[in-house]
Amino acid sequence: MTDLPIPDAVGIYTFPTDLHAAHQAWMSALPQDGDVFNLTVPLTGAACRIRRRRPAGRPVVVIEPHHDDFALSASGYFLARPRPLTVITVFTRSSSVHPSLEATYADVESVSRLREKEAAQALLPLAAERILLGHKDADPPYWAYDPRRLEAITSELADVLDRFPDAELIAPAAVTRHPDHLLVHEAARHLGCRWFWEDLAFWSTYALAGCDRNLFQQRTGDTLRPETHDITDVILDKLTLLHMHGSQMHPAPKMYRPIRHAFTVAADMPPSGRGQTPGTYAERHYHLGGTP
Repeated sequence: MTDLPIPDAVGIYTFPTDLHAAHQAWMSALPQDGDVFNLTVPLTGAACRIRRRRPAGRPVVVIEPHHDDFALSASGYFLARPRPLTVITVFTRSSSVHPSLEATYADVESVSRLREKEAAQALLPLAAERILLGHKDADPPYWAYDPRRLEAITSELADVLDRFPDAELIAPAAVTRHPDHLLVHEAARHLGCRWFWEDLAFWSTYALAGCDRNLFQQRTGDTLRPETHDITDVILDKLTLLHMHGSQMHPAPKMYRPIRHAFTVAADMPPSGRGQTPGTYAERHYHLGGTP
């Protein structure tokens, strides 16, 4: 898959036909056997196919703000390196839906059901256990989170984590300034988390914006050490997961923004010690001091 097209080769807002064709061919080539899942895009009912992962090693507990954050930002790493996963989603109630769907999904309950279905399909190939905390996400315009809410959610998470004493924690690095991401990041730090993913968003006003990068650097300084991980061999499987969470995106290229970001991140990967060329697509993670 190293010869995939540059994601913006045909324009940011033009459907990237080469990438789309590569994804369709990849799914069609998967064998008809018990190791391949048939996933259903929740909004459209379209079919996608992906190979089942076989988790091994130390368990991981993911603490994500919203249903899509882990799949958007860190799923490539775990598609390439499957480990037993438990995904705790903090803000599972939402009224945020694409404007074209507001008449159909007109309340918190209907939107939340759609997003929950998207998450269930996206996490199925990773064999992840899911825990939903049921909090309502922040409404725009965004303000700083209430410290009392941070305290309450941290306590709630601590009670859940008591069930997983041997698991490693991973949470968002809070590159985006969204208050839900900032709150979950701070809660994870209080709970001893030392491993974070670079949280992306579909919208350029979040993690892809230069101002967010600058604010992130000001907040964290040198406390978070970045690492890049090659996800080139699983990039088309990650695209399958994006089709689950991107089911409400319009126009369709918006769901490919994380793919373009992965292409950009890969430029920071150094050659291996054997002189091999680094991969074409990568994800960035951070460690809080010390050795991961």
